[in-house]
Amino acid sequence: MSLEPGGTPPDQFSTLCHEAVGRSSAALIELSHGIHAEPELAFQEHRAASRVADLLEREGFRVTRGVAELPTALVAEYGTGELTVGLCAEYDALPEVGHACGHNIIAASSVGAALALATVADPLDLRIKLIGTPAEETGGGKVLMLERGVFDDVAFAMMVHPAPHETVAMPTLAIAELQVTYRGKEAHAAAAPDRGVNAADALTIAQVAIGLARQHLEKGQMVHGIVTHGGAAPNIVPATTTAVYYLRAPDSESLARLETRIQACFQAGSIGTGCTYETTELSPVYTELQPDQWLVQAYRSAITGLGRTPLSPHQEQQLTAGSTDMGNVSQALPAIHPTIAIDCGEAVNHQPEFTAACASPSADQAVLDGASALALTAVAAATDAVQRAALLAAQAERGPISAVVPASAAGGAA
Repeated sequence: MSLEPGGTPPDQFSTLCHEAVGRSSAALIELSHGIHAEPELAFQEHRAASRVADLLEREGFRVTRGVAELPTALVAEYGTGELTVGLCAEYDALPEVGHACGHNIIAASSVGAALALATVADPLDLRIKLIGTPAEETGGGKVLMLERGVFDDVAFAMMVHPAPHETVAMPTLAIAELQVTYRGKEAHAAAAPDRGVNAADALTIAQVAIGLARQHLEKGQMVHGIVTHGGAAPNIVPATTTAVYYLRAPDSESLARLETRIQACFQAGSIGTGCTYETTELSPVYTELQPDQWLVQAYRSAITGLGRTPLSPHQEQQLTAGSTDMGNVSQALPAIHPTIAIDCGEAVNHQPEFTAACASPSADQAVLDGASALALTAVAAATDAVQRAALLAAQAERGPISAVVPASAAGGAA
C-alpha cells in the first residue's frame, strides 16, 4: 500500500471513490427518495432499514439485521482490513412533519460512502462497517448500540447531516428528556371542588416556576416542553397530569446543574397543591459533540475540493445547534458530524418547508457530495501513516467501549 503524508488521499483512491459514487448515484438518490416518501418514527423504521440493508446486500456487503436487540438497527460490513471505518446511517423521521431533519440524506450519503470505500478496501487494508442507527430524534439508538458493543471494533465513525449551513464542526448541546407526572384526586369541579386535589394546578405552578427560572439560567442552557396529558374533562378536577421537558446545555456538567434547578420547579408544583409527583428519565442523556480535529480538517479539505465552502470555525460557534446521540459516539471514539447545506430558502430543520427541501435536486446533490466527502476523509486517514497508526493505537488502548459506557433506558431526543 502506498501511503502519502499530510492526510491528502492519493489521486488513485480519490478517483476510484468519485467514480464509485457516480456509478451508484441513481441507486443512492432512489434510496433517499424512498425513505423520504415513507417516514417512520423512532424504532419503527422497518421499511427504511430494509431499504438500506437490501441495497448493501446486493452490493456484496455482509448484512446483519436487528443488531443490539433493536429490530430496526443493522450492520453491513465489507472487507477484512486492519482499520475499521464506521459510517452511521440514520433514518427515523419526526411526527407530523416527516423527514424534516433529512435523515433520508444521512442514510443515503453513508451508504454511498460505504460503496465507494468498498472499491478501495483491499489496497487500503480497510474494513467498512455501516451502522444503521435507529431512533436519533427520540430514542438514543446510538447510545444503546454503544452500550451493546456495536462500536467496539470501530476505529473512527462519521456521518453527515443536512442543514441550511455548511459546517465541519458545529457544536451541539447535551440534552436530557424528563417526564413529570402529578397525581391528585378527582372531584366534581362545580359541586365539590374542595374535595379535589388539582394536578393541573400543580403542573401550572411548575410551568410558571420554569418560566421565571429562565431569567437566571446559565449561558447556553435551554428548557422547552409540552403538556402530554392535562386532565380528562373540564368538570372533573384533574387527578393526573403529565408533561415532557427537554433540558439542553453546552456540556454535560452544565446540564446536570440545569436539571437540579428544574427538578426544584417540579417540586414546587407538588408543595403548592398537595399533589404527589414523580419524574422519569425517558432517555439516555445525549452528550455534547466532541469532533476529532484531524478528521475535521480532512473532511474540510474533502468537501472544499468538491466545490463547497464550509463556515469558518468562528462562524460555526455563532450557530445555535440541536442535540444528537452522535455526541455520545464522539465521546467514546474519534468521530465527526459535519453538516451539508441544501437549498431550503428561509426554512430550518424541523419545519415542513425543510421536509420538502430534503427531496429536492439540491438534496440529491448533497447525498452525492456527502458520500464522496466521507469516503475521501476515510481514505485520508487510511493513507496517512501517522494518523492511521494513531487511530489503531487509540482503539487498542481504549478497549471495548461497551465495558465503560453506563447502561441507559431507551429514549432520547434531538
